[in-house]
Amino acid sequence: MSVSVTVDSSTLTGMSQTALDQLFVRGQVGRVPVGDAVGTAIVVPGSPVSGPLAALIRLLAWQGKVFDPDGRALRNKISPFGIRAIRAAVYKEPSWFDRSECIVLDYSKTSFVARLIRDEIREVAPGRFLGIVYWGKRKIANFFLVFAS
Repeated sequence: MSVSVTVDSSTLTGMSQTALDQLFVRGQVGRVPVGDAVGTAIVVPGSPVSGPLAALIRLLAWQGKVFDPDGRALRNKISPFGIRAIRAAVYKEPSWFDRSECIVLDYSKTSFVARLIRDEIREVAPGRFLGIVYWGKRKIANFFLVFAS
């Protein structure tokens, strides 16, 4: 019997790291998304501060990502003004987490500021992607992207 999970930012910030990891593993890799996605940073998952921290990060630092129409690059929406900056190359390859295919958001050759960052995403519900953030090879956080229908 499978358990149904509501996939929204408040549910994900309340999940444990183990549950987030399991959700990522079950995620799908289809087409690379295009367009504007609202983002939620997931730090200290499952703790009482995870939701408030996500709200603060969205207000002050990071609001999401905008994927180019060709699906080969993106820019992050940063600052309280949602400035589109910090470009990443986008492609598919095996995940560092579980060696299964994922969509990679690679900053190593596109951004001096974020050159040590690699994100990996998988679709966990239609138009909703769970991501992992790596600093070097170290997994440091998760994030959630929601694309408009």
